Amino acid sequence: MSGYEGTGTLVRLALRRDRIMMPVWLLIFVATAAGSAGATVSLYPTEQARAAAAQTSNASPALIALYGRIYDPTNPGGIAMLKMTSLGALFVGVLMVITVVRHSRAEEESGRLELLSAGVVGRRAPLTAALIVAGGSSVALGVLTALGLIGAGLPAVGSIAFGLAWACTGIAFAAVAAITAQLTESTRAATGTAITVLGAAYVVRAVSDAGNGLHWLAWLSPMGWVAQIRPFGGNRWWVALIIVAFAVLAVGAAYAVRAGRDLGAGVLRPRLGHARAGVTLRSPLALAWRLQRGSLYGWLAGFVILGFIMGGVASGVGGLIDTPAAKDLITKLGGVSDLTNAFLATEIGMLGVVAAAYGIQAASRLRAEETALRAEPLLAGAVTRPRLLVSHIVIALVGTTVLMVGFGLASGLSYGASTGRIGHAVGQMLGAGIAQLPAIWVLTAIVVALFGLAPRFVVGGWVALVVFLILGQFGDVLGLNKAVMNVSPFAHTPRLPGGEFSAAPVLWLCVVAIALGIAGFVGFRRRDVG
Repeated sequence: MSGYEGTGTLVRLALRRDRIMMPVWLLIFVATAAGSAGATVSLYPTEQARAAAAQTSNASPALIALYGRIYDPTNPGGIAMLKMTSLGALFVGVLMVITVVRHSRAEEESGRLELLSAGVVGRRAPLTAALIVAGGSSVALGVLTALGLIGAGLPAVGSIAFGLAWACTGIAFAAVAAITAQLTESTRAATGTAITVLGAAYVVRAVSDAGNGLHWLAWLSPMGWVAQIRPFGGNRWWVALIIVAFAVLAVGAAYAVRAGRDLGAGVLRPRLGHARAGVTLRSPLALAWRLQRGSLYGWLAGFVILGFIMGGVASGVGGLIDTPAAKDLITKLGGVSDLTNAFLATEIGMLGVVAAAYGIQAASRLRAEETALRAEPLLAGAVTRPRLLVSHIVIALVGTTVLMVGFGLASGLSYGASTGRIGHAVGQMLGAGIAQLPAIWVLTAIVVALFGLAPRFVVGGWVALVVFLILGQFGDVLGLNKAVMNVSPFAHTPRLPGGEFSAAPVLWLCVVAIALGIAGFVGFRRRDVG
């Protein structure tokens, strides 16, 4: 046997499992990039306006660290894709990490791969299939994004280079995930380790771009290599060869590690647990916290870092957005008249959507426990269904609150330090972050309702998030009807700081969340487990 037997069958199986998720995410990436390109071309119509915006961006260490440098101020693609090149690539990397782990280590952990291996399936086939799906998706994303940017009016050569950069990012971190999937025994550990590597690579890229005399650091990071392709600013095609070589070496290392371990095992052995549960682990809530605390810590660290960066960037936003059209757009998105407040309101609105993703993830955890047959033994004892469900809902609700409070504190401190009014800024940003919570809780409640009434469709929470993201964040830009936009709960949150606060929409969102939660409770009590 060659070790690759059954690869084609596993690829078809993976594509069938991802037939909804992957196309939706690819569409989101392509639409976001093309929408940003189309909007920016009209916002900065002249070379002078683009040069002024590029000068402001390149003069701000915070902006450079977050987004990267603009290498050609005269090229419309430079300013149009400022946010998308490195930051967008970061999310592409996350998607491909999840894809590889989902079709490799997750299959081992669930026991499904052992059943498949009883047939004609080679040792290398599962990992190969996962890499083919992730690599093919990365290439498809690159091609579609390039076509979308060309259609939006950006130069063709730069658009192709941009698509290549995103495709290379996906391929590189799919290879990283292939290694971490061999090192650890759990899906969460494999995903977390790969995303930690991705985050570290992004930090190295940020330091190399923003630090004086540290540009050489870019060549030590895959994210630095992606930035060095320089779409719309030189189009250095040869850098892609470095990324491909890295991916080939990483995949080779993953295959070597796979050959030396047993199915279901990992190179890094997990620490043995205690023989008896401690006092703090004797309730469903304590167990839910134990299962989800690592994820919350990671999310919180990301929100705090983003808060410090966003707060530091806010004071200089006026110089970056200096055309009437740009000011009009950011004011529309923020819903307030003051430019800095509008920028902050826009960013907080986007972070609210991201926090909702954590709420969906946390609320969906109980479904994962149920399908893995770990919930049924708990329910066979003294634990009731409502207690078990409440434990994970509490983690989701408290976790999202902690994320928005953490972001509000960090951004308030950073923004206040630049304006000299720390106390005022912290209070302002905390209020703005907390104002997003009712809309976030509606998304969490949708998952709870689906879990209780139609557990097979819990993934619908992610579909709702995508729909609300498009409606709430891009509705004005796309010129959608107000009635359509109002479907999104985020369309009803106060646009703070700077906007008016109205209690009625917030209370209605809370009522909707409670009603959905009650429906989930009733459904879970009446349906069969599993």
